[in-house]
Amino acid sequence: MISNNLITPVNLGSMNSLNPAERKTTPAEATESFASFLKQAIDGVAAQEANVHKVNDQFIIGQADVNDVMIAASRAELSLSLVSQVRNKVVEAYQEIMRMQV
Repeated sequence: MISNNLITPVNLGSMNSLNPAERKTTPAEATESFASFLKQAIDGVAAQEANVHKVNDQFIIGQADVNDVMIAASRAELSLSLVSQVRNKVVEAYQEIMRMQV
């Protein structure tokens, strides 16, 4: 079964039990949280790329099936596409903020 390492489920039940003062985060914390998410996503893409190279090498020496190579390559491609789309949305949001007049 294919699992997605980039997206983790969010437990909303624990958020409802917090009072409003505890739920507020500072901009620095939000930035750090987003930065850590992006770093984890990029690290995941790099790990999947390394996995593609490993499976490809195993295929060359006859220890892996062509299906394994194709699945690993497709997973790496999808992960890279997801990170690329997130980057594009961040750039769009930044450009929109810079166009705002104060």
